[in-house]
Amino acid sequence: MFRLEDVRKHRAQGDSAFELQVPSLEIHPGEMIAVVGESGCGKSTLLDLLALVLRPTSSQVFRFTEPNTGHSVDAAALWAGGHEDALAHLRRAHMGYVLQTGGLLPFLDVRRNIELSARVSGREPVAVSELASQLGIDNCLDRMPAALSIGQRQRVAIARAVAHGPALVLADEPTAAVDKARGAQIMERLAMLARQQGTAVVVVTHDRPLVEPLVARGYGFAVSAISDELTVSVCRPLERWKAAS
Repeated sequence: MFRLEDVRKHRAQGDSAFELQVPSLEIHPGEMIAVVGESGCGKSTLLDLLALVLRPTSSQVFRFTEPNTGHSVDAAALWAGGHEDALAHLRRAHMGYVLQTGGLLPFLDVRRNIELSARVSGREPVAVSELASQLGIDNCLDRMPAALSIGQRQRVAIARAVAHGPALVLADEPTAAVDKARGAQIMERLAMLARQQGTAVVVVTHDRPLVEPLVARGYGFAVSAISDELTVSVCRPLERWKAAS
């Protein structure tokens, strides 16, 4: 589905600079992988690259393959050619995003929040009641986000991210605002949806023990100061990963 080779993103701020390097990364349909690391290592930068909202500085391969058609898209060429509309179409049609804080629209009830991703992408939403039941929020559909607990809001955000049937769901620290027990429940729900719907899920987290039993593969970062001005972070597969059964 996604294949990256020798992808780099360079960012400068004042007298300092940060460069993320991704020598090789592949994402396949129906699998859940983890991106693990401490703050500032490049986790969110990698997620923004995969979400096609951040242009790579350079790349040898940066391709997205549409699962239903098998059509392979050169995302780097779209960036280079300034084809923002094509990139936006890929995001709307094939990707879902779960933010740390849920990101629900406060003026829409739960049902309409869940339906939003499908409406934006021009698709019919999946059966909202069935999806809500799978995530344990079927009794919340008529409530407003302010009336929900943090854990409920995160589960609504997951439902919204998958309601339009995306090929890839990107989750940025989806358990950061909840306790360990609720965090484990949220991760289990994401893993369940990946299996049932054939959706690839990439979870960014700093908590490796929480995700390790549930995901097939993990990626981490080797961060080093090249000079007083430049810090480089290299994203690589984590060894000794306890693959999910």
